Amino acid sequence: MTHFWWVRHGPTHQKSFVGWRDIPADLSDTPLISAVANYLPQDALIISSDLIRSTTTADAIQGQRNRLPHDQRLREFDFGDWDGLTFDEVNARDPILCREYWEKPGDVAPPNGESWNAVAGRVNAAVDHLIQSTKSQHIIVVAHFGVIMTQIQKVEGDDAYKALGHKIDNLSVTDLRFDGQNWHRGAINHLPE
Repeated sequence: MTHFWWVRHGPTHQKSFVGWRDIPADLSDTPLISAVANYLPQDALIISSDLIRSTTTADAIQGQRNRLPHDQRLREFDFGDWDGLTFDEVNARDPILCREYWEKPGDVAPPNGESWNAVAGRVNAAVDHLIQSTKSQHIIVVAHFGVIMTQIQKVEGDDAYKALGHKIDNLSVTDLRFDGQNWHRGAINHLPE
């Protein structure tokens, strides 16, 4: 059994699309960070996306755990030309595409950005590599909202639109397991106390 503990990075306080822009996380909530670190298995490996908001969050919860190199495949969606714009700005600029992007996630992509299916493909490849290469029972992955949503979709077998209905708070833990044949879901969006 490979047990994945997905942790969403600390908050960025951005009110705009943040994809591949390298925005730092606010890691000032030390009681929550400590609670997350203590909740996660001590014998887990830890890995993160290569974006600073994930790497520094991983640093904050690592403790004595062994660290794997950052993996670019665990990055957030590349929002392309929408990165840095607010939802209202995107909707005013590309109203039909914006609506399709959220209501029919799959192959729809922002201008010069990635679709849901493209992101799911790269994240699934990273997860498959971790399963094959680590043989670890517990892997903590510090990543992003969209990345975690693609994995919830895979485990639940639902469509992407339904997966987008889940709430994933910053510093929350989502528990997904692979028994060698099937995926199983534990808690989603758990905030340790």
